[in-house]
Order: sequence, then structure tokens, then C-alpha cells
Amino acid sequence: QEQLVESGGGSVQAGGSLRLSCAASRNIVSISAMGWYRQAPGKQRELVATVTSGGVTNYADYVKGRFTISRDNAKNTVYLQANSLKPEDTAVYFCKLESGTYYTGSGYATRDFWGQGTQVTVSS
Repeated sequence: QEQLVESGGGSVQAGGSLRLSCAASRNIVSISAMGWYRQAPGKQRELVATVTSGGVTNYADYVKGRFTISRDNAKNTVYLQANSLKPEDTAVYFCKLESGTYYTGSGYATRDFWGQGTQVTVSS
């Protein structure tokens, strides 16, 4: 079954660091962009960072200079290194895979995938 598995969330103090990982199942044979989004309680889901298949990155202003997104195409995995964390970074972080192509058993299909979310809590 096609899926994304996230790991690496947790609780840290302000100024600390976390590294999030998101691995796509190996039966997803090609992927366009991969990214991280977050959702704090009572707020809408917002973009954190994205990376294309060619390695072009894009960051939200509120994480620029602190977070780094990267991907390993051979492992179908995207990472988010979050440094200098602030209490306002507290949220559930979701990874997203855009235009993932997978074999259905009778052919190929393409759709977006979302991870289950991982909690990041930053205390002051």
C-alpha cells in the first residue's frame, strides 16, 4: 500500500533542534515535489518548506535561515532539519508528496500523498 511514514518529532526547549524524516513507500516509483507543512491548534495548515525532484528549495519566511529541507531520491525520503526552534514553531508537522506515481496492479496512477503528522512542541 502506498504511504508516507513520518518520524522525528518531539519536545525541545527554545533554541533546540529536531530532525524530521518522511519516507515514502517504495512502490511510489516517481515523485515530483516533496514538502513539509504544519498546523498549530486553531490555525490553518501552512507551508514550511518544499523541495523539487531537482533539489530546488522554497521556504516560508518564518523559517528561513533556521530550517533546512533536503531529500534522498534513492530512498524516497524527505528531511527537515529544524534549528533555533521557537515556541511559535509548535505544531503538528505533515509531509506532502506531490504527484507521486504508483502501480495500481493494473496500471499506474498519480496523486498527492500526506503523512500522518508528527508533533513538535517547543517550550520557552
